[in-house]
Amino acid sequence: MEIELNSIATVKNSRTELVDDHWGNIITEIELVDYIPTEAFENILDFSHLEIIYYFDKVKTEDIVFSGRPRGNPNYPLVGIFGQRKKERPNTIGLCTVELIEHNGRTIKVKYLDAIDGTPVLDIKPVFNEFQPKGQIKQPIWVADLMKNYW
Repeated sequence: MEIELNSIATVKNSRTELVDDHWGNIITEIELVDYIPTEAFENILDFSHLEIIYYFDKVKTEDIVFSGRPRGNPNYPLVGIFGQRKKERPNTIGLCTVELIEHNGRTIKVKYLDAIDGTPVLDIKPVFNEFQPKGQIKQPIWVADLMKNYW
């Protein structure tokens, strides 16, 4: 089945390289593309956090993997692609929960988005408490080590 998606916005920030760590101080602007009306952001400041769905447009088809050690680290176990958040995924789609800082016309400013400058945004959704996980979140011990310098 073929699926066609269009970018609804573009990421604007100071990160131009595909680097995995130190995203915590990056402030990102997300600007709507021309065909999306400004009112798409109406009352967005009623929410503190948003989910940003974006497209890893710099990932090459030949780099897509289905398993491997996270970041190639030999200290981590072999993990299937659906058990990690690697950018070299079958559909090269990213998802990140961000803190909404500001809204100004066709642009919002967010913190904690791990997408580089120019990245196409596919969708933006507000975070509802009711959609958050129920119960305790479980993850393997290697994840905390992997993420220690991410934000």
